[in-house]
Amino acid sequence: MTDEPTSFSPAGGDATALRRAFGRFGTGVTVVTTQTPRGPLGMTANSFASVSLDPPLVLWSPAISSKRHDSFTAASSFCIHVLGADQEDLAQHFATQGHDFTGFDWTEGPGGAPSFAGALAQFHCDTFAVHPAGDHSLILGHVRHITLREDGTAGLMFDRGRYGQFTPRD
Repeated sequence: MTDEPTSFSPAGGDATALRRAFGRFGTGVTVVTTQTPRGPLGMTANSFASVSLDPPLVLWSPAISSKRHDSFTAASSFCIHVLGADQEDLAQHFATQGHDFTGFDWTEGPGGAPSFAGALAQFHCDTFAVHPAGDHSLILGHVRHITLREDGTAGLMFDRGRYGQFTPRD
């Protein structure tokens, strides 16, 4: 490992280096859910952001290569769950598959999307717009209902391919 910075052009085609550079931005972790004709569907995502307060809009961004992509871009509603540090098992589970909700405490939320108990925040959304964005889609959601967990639990973070949590300074 060197202390010298690495410089490169993303046009060079080094997807591993680009992914490593993007991974330097630590993010929160979410699980997004929707209801499909085949039943409930979930997906772990760290591409979540608030967009607007008026109207209340959020976005997230699934990869087009994901087998779950088309179900989410076609959904009329969805729920974004901001995960607590105590929910890493939920994040890991829905990172690899989306239809098996066995063993997770969930109910049907406002708008019909599955709601997981214990999330730090739940944003129940109607799909506002879907935009192509390279090898991903940007899904904008109009927030219709919010549930907050306010017990002081730290958020689950993802940084350089690892889960963890933020430790505040005194």
